[in-house]
Amino acid sequence: MRKPASAIAVHAILGLYTVLALFPIVLVVMNSFKAKRAIFNTPLQPPMPWNFDPIGYAKVFGDSAITSYYLNSLVVTTGTIFMTLLFGAMAAWALTEYKFRWNTLLALYLSIGIMVPIRLGSVAIIQLVSDLNMINTLSALVLVYTAQSLPLSIFILSEFIAQIPKDLREAGRCDGLTEFHIFFYIVLPLIRPAMATVAVFTMIPVWNDLWFPLLLAPTNGKQTITLGVQQFLGQYITDWNAVLAALSTAIIPVLILYVIFSRQLIRGLTSGAVK
Repeated sequence: MRKPASAIAVHAILGLYTVLALFPIVLVVMNSFKAKRAIFNTPLQPPMPWNFDPIGYAKVFGDSAITSYYLNSLVVTTGTIFMTLLFGAMAAWALTEYKFRWNTLLALYLSIGIMVPIRLGSVAIIQLVSDLNMINTLSALVLVYTAQSLPLSIFILSEFIAQIPKDLREAGRCDGLTEFHIFFYIVLPLIRPAMATVAVFTMIPVWNDLWFPLLLAPTNGKQTITLGVQQFLGQYITDWNAVLAALSTAIIPVLILYVIFSRQLIRGLTSGAVK
């Protein structure tokens, strides 16, 4: 049976989009295995025996500090995801389930938090972190990124929690379950697709961010990988082999986390689209 023209067009568009999305990544990975001269002379050519040079990876993995930068990024990213999902789900549950005087005003306040970038308060954040003696700590980064991610996560999770039948929650209360049991054993399992969506939307900006690591944790081995790569970028000389090698390896943890959340992510994005 021949496929309709519309289906062929959709597959062609998706294929083109995939190529365009993956092309920069493939280009970075290819050039990370090439000599510096070949990077500039033939950037689109795959690594060949005559231009193959893994010196960038030797420099990256030969520097013990780079390994700690990867671990720092992993700790900050996973810590932010955990706290964002936990506190975001709790706040979304409270705003959706319990009606109180300032409910609408608080929801509006959180909506403003989505629209106003947190970087506008960088000076105040630095002063607060300094007063708490948390400069050059990963905890400061986790707390700031959690505050940055909470408004959007609460907004998304509230919409999903509102779709859970109220009779299901009332049945749990009739069976003697506490509010904590209802939240952790009934609500959370039902909003896993939404939580995976929030996790993906949270981890990409956190992993790739340079601004707050530069302000809050720039020294003492607390740098993230995005900031640590900057050591290969000089005012007059840039070690492109090391830069491309570091960026290529930095993609791997993000891909692993994405694969972990991908199935639930697709369910979350398509929830309600088809009835």
